[in-house]
Amino acid sequence: MKVTDHIKQSKSTLFSIEILPPLKGKSIQSIFDGIDPLMEFKPSFVDVTYHREEYLYKKRDGGYLEKVSIRKRPGTVGICAAIMNKYHVDAVPHIICGGFSKEETENALIDLHFLGIDNVLALRGDSIKSEPEFVPEPNGHAYAIDLVKQIGSMNKGHYMEDELADVAPTNFCIGVAGYPEKHFEAPNLISDMKHLKTKIDAGSEYIVTQMFFDNIKYFEFLNKCKDMNITVPVIPGLKILTTKKQVNILAKIFKIDIPQPLLEQIEKCKTDAEVKEVGIEWCINQSKELIKAKVPCLHYYTMGTSEATRRVASQVY
Repeated sequence: MKVTDHIKQSKSTLFSIEILPPLKGKSIQSIFDGIDPLMEFKPSFVDVTYHREEYLYKKRDGGYLEKVSIRKRPGTVGICAAIMNKYHVDAVPHIICGGFSKEETENALIDLHFLGIDNVLALRGDSIKSEPEFVPEPNGHAYAIDLVKQIGSMNKGHYMEDELADVAPTNFCIGVAGYPEKHFEAPNLISDMKHLKTKIDAGSEYIVTQMFFDNIKYFEFLNKCKDMNITVPVIPGLKILTTKKQVNILAKIFKIDIPQPLLEQIEKCKTDAEVKEVGIEWCINQSKELIKAKVPCLHYYTMGTSEATRRVASQVY
């Protein structure tokens, strides 16, 4: 079922989660162990992230260096199939620009269509660590809007090979990312909102926000969406802080603000166990306020662990 249909058919705020693929060589059981404790809350869908390739330079005979592509977290398509088979819940794979040519993207979408997957989240993706800025693959997409357009074309039965006859159109519900505190590369929030509007106009049907810790940021973002005539569902993304280290890491990587009251509470903590208690309580209050505001769904970034999310969900669902 499409994410938008889940939202239309529900009379209350839905519950959804986002998981990381396991590291290469790890078992699928690590995924199931993270999902099992959360199934009692009946997630409407489970997002599966995609981590693009990275590179190593290996020294070969003769002293030259060979650039070798590696994938640390493979298997998004297979994981989605496994989740749907085991839990009978919709899986939402992340489709990214980075690391893929247009042909490879088309092939991945064909595989997902064959598996009966109804939703995709279209993202540009991050640059790799060895590059100062995002660099698209040769004959690949540079921006999420181009990815949205390709998926939309396939939904209309338009594939890259014009000569194909009697083609079957796909029917993906396309989600995109939204940034209440703006994307870190955008010069300002207005510019960022204009880019979001183009993705919606190109056929995106719902938005999932970057994590935020101040609900005012989300409500202000909703108002800006209305000002831009963006009327699709906007799903808030939530993350539970569990360590002191995360405070600086998340702020640095995602360019998000940590509210001063939350920061002051965390600074008083002597152990990460105490930080987790603060983070859980903060997220419970966030969740309750958002549910009271009748948001369509709460989307929790579990980062591969479920215990903290389970405790939050048990208090709000």
